[in-house]
Amino acid sequence: MTQTAAETRSVVVEREIPYPPAKIWRALTQPHLIAEWLMKNDFQPVVGHGFKLSADWGSVDCEVKTVEADKTLSYTWAAYGLESVVTWTLTPTGTGTRLRMEQAGFRTDQEQAYQGAKHGWQQFFGQLEQVLARAG
Repeated sequence: MTQTAAETRSVVVEREIPYPPAKIWRALTQPHLIAEWLMKNDFQPVVGHGFKLSADWGSVDCEVKTVEADKTLSYTWAAYGLESVVTWTLTPTGTGTRLRMEQAGFRTDQEQAYQGAKHGWQQFFGQLEQVLARAG
């Protein structure tokens, strides 16, 4: 049986963060800051740039798809048979920014990856908020 787009799932995490979009954007796009909350990397906010995220458990192959400063960032996320796309959306609010992350493309037979991402992104968001609090 072949998979269709309707048979994939997404992990979505959305939080209201009390910082302006430009500050959060830096944490999403500067390699030394990404390393503090996500993984070691050779990221550049340039469409078409291939980069690698690496941790003690392995690595993720990525390619930048969309860069719209302080608004939207997306990149592919390929690891262990998972082919997905991570999209960050920053929306200014009266008190800061609504930050939304969606990782789309989990097939129905990738339950372990899906559950791992649901858990992992909650942790990454917590670490991101700590980095933002320190970054001044």
